[in-house]
Amino acid sequence: MKKTVWLAIAFAVVVVGFVILSTVGQNRVSCRACITFNGRQDCRTASAPTQQEAVRAAVSNACALLASGVSESTRCENTQPDSVDWLR
Repeated sequence: MKKTVWLAIAFAVVVVGFVILSTVGQNRVSCRACITFNGRQDCRTASAPTQQEAVRAAVSNACALLASGVSESTRCENTQPDSVDWLR
C-alpha cells in the first residue's frame, strides 16, 4: 500500500481513539431535572462534567419541548427546576 493510505489509516485510528478516550475517560455527573413552564411539565436526563452543567443541560432539553421561540426558551431555561434527581 502507498504511504498516503497508511497515513490516512493512522489518522483515523488517532481520531477514533481520541473520541473514545474523551468520552469514556471523563468523570461525568448525571441528573434528571423536571420543570414546569406555561402549565406543562417535562423531565429530562443529562450528563456533564459538573453538576451545574448537568442541570443546565437537562433543563435546556426539557425547555426545548415546552417552549416555542427564542424568548420563551430563554424564560423557560431561567425557570427554577421543580426537582433534580442525581443518578449514579
